[in-house]
Amino acid sequence: MLSTRIATALVLIPLVLAALFLLPPLGWGVLSAVVIAIAASEWASLVGFRRPARLLFVAATLGAALALLLLPSFQFADGWPDATVLIACGAATAFWLLIVPFWLRYRWRAYAGLTSALVGWLVLIGAWVAIVQLQAESPWRVLAAMAIVWIADTAAYFVGRKFGRRKLAPLISPGKSWEGVIGGLAAVAVYAAGLALFMPGPARSGTVAGAVAWVAFAVAVAALSVTGDLFESLLKRHAGVKDSGHLLPGHGGVLDRIDALLAATPPLALGALVLLR
Repeated sequence: MLSTRIATALVLIPLVLAALFLLPPLGWGVLSAVVIAIAASEWASLVGFRRPARLLFVAATLGAALALLLLPSFQFADGWPDATVLIACGAATAFWLLIVPFWLRYRWRAYAGLTSALVGWLVLIGAWVAIVQLQAESPWRVLAAMAIVWIADTAAYFVGRKFGRRKLAPLISPGKSWEGVIGGLAAVAVYAAGLALFMPGPARSGTVAGAVAWVAFAVAVAALSVTGDLFESLLKRHAGVKDSGHLLPGHGGVLDRIDALLAATPPLALGALVLLR
């Protein structure tokens, strides 16, 4: 299993990086829309959509993404106008901040129906808009955003294994501990402080208040990414499955790989409008 997981990563990571840095914004948008459509198929399965409704949900997700890219009324040209980003990413961020904590606290079950479809579109399209917008501004911003999640997750894993005692959410994801989460947030704080040395705008190191605000923001986003992980874990637990899919050998499905990014990227795109201008 470990060898399969490593082999998949060795193939997947170079392909993602090549697409991220070599594709123009429109090409990256189309490619990532296809990935989001695959994630939409997995979402539909987790919440219990049967085949006709599942196909309709996937088609609507892909259609909405392509419309945002291609229809002149949305004015996509190396990114969208700020208003589009504020609406899509703002709505997604509000969901993660205001709804998901209660969803996790009371372990609500998602049922096949309009509500689950609307939540899926909110989560998937919001994250997709964020990652396309960040790549249009600079591929390095996407990589820096992904690094926040990777560092938080990796540090949490090792700190949790060594020092984990108090379970974070034993009824949702028994392997996670409060000690691991704190270790992950501390690692992100160190990473964000170092990154501030190279950032433009109010977050640059020459402005102390701006640098502190950036570090605090990055830590808050890392904390929010944990809710993305827990949210998907809850969906899988209710669905009675270990993985969201089987597309990526050793890694499960697409949602298994992007669950934390779904929660982290919308606020990061919003933050880029403020901290990097």
